[in-house]
Amino acid sequence: MNRCTVIDLFVEDVGHEALLRPLLERLGREQQKEVSVQVRAARGGHGRALAELVLYQASVSTGAVSMPDLLVVAIDANCSSFTKARAAIEDRLQESLRGRTIHACPDPHIERWYLADLNTFHQVVGLRPKIGKQKCKRDIYKDLLARAVVAAGHPPTLGGLEFAEELAAKMDFYRAGKAEKSFKHFLGEAIARLQSP
Repeated sequence: MNRCTVIDLFVEDVGHEALLRPLLERLGREQQKEVSVQVRAARGGHGRALAELVLYQASVSTGAVSMPDLLVVAIDANCSSFTKARAAIEDRLQESLRGRTIHACPDPHIERWYLADLNTFHQVVGLRPKIGKQKCKRDIYKDLLARAVVAAGHPPTLGGLEFAEELAAKMDFYRAGKAEKSFKHFLGEAIARLQSP
């Protein structure tokens, strides 16, 4: 493996962090790159993550924070669209980080990515929930994920987040990308950035 690739991670909540960190570590291994993922923001929701991204870039500009090799910014599309969520990130990015940024914009919410590969979800959790057509009701997928965990016989501890590492390790990326276009976008961008010298 080459030198360590430093990835700074901006996410709107712990659900993003729990899944994206192991996904990025797996992608690094698959691209034969050692990665170090540093969480820079992981609480406070969509707006706060974007506001902290602006503050973070000011710190990078002054040298108070080191320039990462890659920057991952994860915000839910929240039923607007992947394209609009990506644009919200792009509008706040300084030029120096544009070529280093990976956009992770689950549409509509991160829990859809936990459920993207139902075969793996069944293997890991022990149940294959019915997802149905995409809906935009707030917390619908968070509730679906939590109910699936309980229905599979697990205690209701973290609402499904406790399975994030195992799901990330075993997920079939082709199936997940086929089921969730926003995941396919993230995956393609992450692989391309990791393959860049």
